[in-house]
Amino acid sequence: MRFTDERIVNAPIEAVWVALNDADVLRDSIPGCEALNREAGDSFTGRLRLKIGPVSVRLSGEVQLTDIEAPRSLRLNGKGGGIMGIAKGAADVVLTPEPDGTTRLSYAADVDVGGKIAQLGSRLIGSTANKLATQFFDDFGAIVEAQPEVAAAQ
Repeated sequence: MRFTDERIVNAPIEAVWVALNDADVLRDSIPGCEALNREAGDSFTGRLRLKIGPVSVRLSGEVQLTDIEAPRSLRLNGKGGGIMGIAKGAADVVLTPEPDGTTRLSYAADVDVGGKIAQLGSRLIGSTANKLATQFFDDFGAIVEAQPEVAAAQ
């Protein structure tokens, strides 16, 4: 399944870039995130608890940041699993400074699931994954915009 979207974050590109690399901001932005810890370099481990239709799913996994071109783009590669199955995905994130000092954040994400999760059906999984991606980037933007140093720079 593939998802694409973009939004304007009312913050300069440098602030958005720093937030994309901050474990605390990411933890607070990821729907259902119970834990997220930075490991060595550009690697994170974490736990999620999600509801997909009638089923609650708990996944443990890792996320690796690759293809980093600071402060313009990066790729998030993630994989995880639990009793209900496995999930893996990747998102290409591109930041573009706008003339008014804001930042255009664009993403293209691919998600694959297997195991019992996949039995829920691609339509339900697809709509849930799209909703979660939208919620992540909405929450991420709100967190970045609420940071005092961002407000002071505006």
